[in-house]
Amino acid sequence: MPNLHKSIFEVLADTMKDYCNKYRVKIQWYIMTSKENNMQTIEFFKKNNYFEYGAENIKFFIQTQLPMLDDKGKILLESKSKVRKAADGHGGIFKTMLNSGIVKDMKEKNIKWIYIGAVDNILSKMVDSLLVGITIDKKLLAGAKSIVKACPEEKVGVFCKKNGKPSVVEYTEISKEMSEEKNEDGELKFSESHILCNIFNIETIVKMAEGDFKYHVAHKKSNYIDSNGNLIIPEKPNAYKFENFLFDSFERLDDITILRVKREDEFAPIKNAEGVDSPETARKLYIDFKNKNK
Repeated sequence: MPNLHKSIFEVLADTMKDYCNKYRVKIQWYIMTSKENNMQTIEFFKKNNYFEYGAENIKFFIQTQLPMLDDKGKILLESKSKVRKAADGHGGIFKTMLNSGIVKDMKEKNIKWIYIGAVDNILSKMVDSLLVGITIDKKLLAGAKSIVKACPEEKVGVFCKKNGKPSVVEYTEISKEMSEEKNEDGELKFSESHILCNIFNIETIVKMAEGDFKYHVAHKKSNYIDSNGNLIIPEKPNAYKFENFLFDSFERLDDITILRVKREDEFAPIKNAEGVDSPETARKLYIDFKNKNK
């Protein structure tokens, strides 16, 4: 039985080591952190000897942030002299990679295809020759994976066509009617879930970084300093944060590869402390997958 007490990073490092052994090559691992957790993440890797993956094969870079606004549209303060900011969403990764020198490092290492995925999916298949092969064969510049949506209420974005271009509608932005709509076979019409498992050609990364995406707005709770210098800890959402979504990049392409995969093989997210998509459910999926593939 697999070790039940590994951190997410250790699980991912083990998976990366398996790929390296399979393909007999060292695969560069780039990890995007936030300003709040960057130092802690780096120290965690150092403390654990980079999980035997090799410090020279791992690079960290920090996600950019955007100011937060209150319900009246005024900028919130973190201190008397500092603006309250929040991470700009996973769609900001393109500009961050370019501006932080990550793209330059990739080109120097002759890297042509980049996988971009969420750190909280412990079954993420970060190296997939099938997805890369299909994308290259179809002469496309990006690809993504999907799973069949479990139910209309599942909190995942779904693939669609928008003005003839590939796109994704986020679960917070799709109407109840659309999420429940069915096709002639009785299946959900919008059933292909985007699980944030994507590949991009290196030149596409640069292309995406040079443009701007639309902003998506989220209403969140955020501590702030009021005009009298007092720390305010709200009990309900009081602030707006602005995010770019990675899948908005698809709309700049004529087409992308979409590869449907099995949920039990590639999707074990950790989104909640307990219940659905929690450490408990992810651990079970991980164990089941490992036992099945012994």
